[in-house]
Amino acid sequence: MFNKITIKQDNPINNYKNVAHAFFLSLAITIAEPSTVLPLIIEHFSNSVIVVGLFVSLLRGGAILTQLYAAFYAQSYKRVLPYLKKVFFFRWLSWFTIGLSIFIVGDTNKTLTLLFIGLGLFGFSLCAGFGAIYFKELQAKLFSKQYRGKTMANRQVAGSFASIISGGVAGYILNHFEAPLNYAYLFIISSFIMGIGFFIFTTIDDEPLKKNVQEKEKNFGLFIKNAFLILKKDKRLQQQTLAIFLSFAYYLSIPFVILEAKSSVTITGWILGSIITVQMIGSILGSSLLWRQIDNYEKMLSLSFIFMILTFTVALFATNSYMYALVFFFYGIALDGFRNSGMNLIIEIAPEEKRPIYTAIQTNLSSFGLFFPIIGGLLLKSFESYGVIYFLTILLLFSGLVISRKLK
Repeated sequence: MFNKITIKQDNPINNYKNVAHAFFLSLAITIAEPSTVLPLIIEHFSNSVIVVGLFVSLLRGGAILTQLYAAFYAQSYKRVLPYLKKVFFFRWLSWFTIGLSIFIVGDTNKTLTLLFIGLGLFGFSLCAGFGAIYFKELQAKLFSKQYRGKTMANRQVAGSFASIISGGVAGYILNHFEAPLNYAYLFIISSFIMGIGFFIFTTIDDEPLKKNVQEKEKNFGLFIKNAFLILKKDKRLQQQTLAIFLSFAYYLSIPFVILEAKSSVTITGWILGSIITVQMIGSILGSSLLWRQIDNYEKMLSLSFIFMILTFTVALFATNSYMYALVFFFYGIALDGFRNSGMNLIIEIAPEEKRPIYTAIQTNLSSFGLFFPIIGGLLLKSFESYGVIYFLTILLLFSGLVISRKLK
């Protein structure tokens, strides 16, 4: 009986679909990469760095806003795949609309184009808040603890390979077409690639019926109150959320590493591309040789902290392109470890009926770490020393490591 249940739960076909979804999604999003290509697109339509920062933030902010609200409804759902299909459709539509608006309106009315881009980014991000809750519910249902670690590592390897491919695709399009048409083509082409991944994932087989569901509160305000009561009572959730918040400490420094590198090393396009490739290699090797072998997610989190500490320890002493390549190699390993462990840890500690609530609590509170780049920029401006922010990053990461070691 037990073996039959395990085999049904850990269906290899679902693993393949899970991995294919990651491949096509990474291929699509990296074509219009939000940390490099997107700022260039926004700068084309506006010379204001404030507007650039605002639009980059839109890609993340909406997801943080909606996860608690999504969890409010998801706690009573016996199946989440039908709702995830709707999320996928609206995410695809939001992404496609960005490309279409640039193609149709473009430079004829830059303000209007910016408005459409902003709405598209916010819509894409807003839907992601709902999708994250449903996605984690499905991962918990479809895969056992041991198998889930392997399939998530496989997803990360597939996503890393796709990122390498998409970098070349983006470069080709940007070089062979004039702006803003090349930006329009990036979003339009990537939306169809994204659609392939979404479609494959929606054909997942045999979503188990969730028997232990939570009765939904009468209103969202009462849900928020109950969520804080859960957080207050669950010491493990408190510790885990704090540890994952501290894992975001790398944001304090990582946006500025390449800026310091430019001051000591001549960063050519070849060197920059090589550094990005090295990061992806770190991600692939970390996922295929290390993370997929570990199903103790507390241990995975601790090891991720160690690799991220190594990242900024090397950055403290980096003076040439090889050392900076090593920085991003360790960063690629650690980043995938954080992503894998963070998702699986919340699945492991959450009661089945309260899993969406636990997911939303951890994600929303730990996501305050996304503001670390602002603090890093202020510190860098005040002290004019990269060493200061690297050292502070290491200190925060070490604090996270200590807390992660206490997780039982």
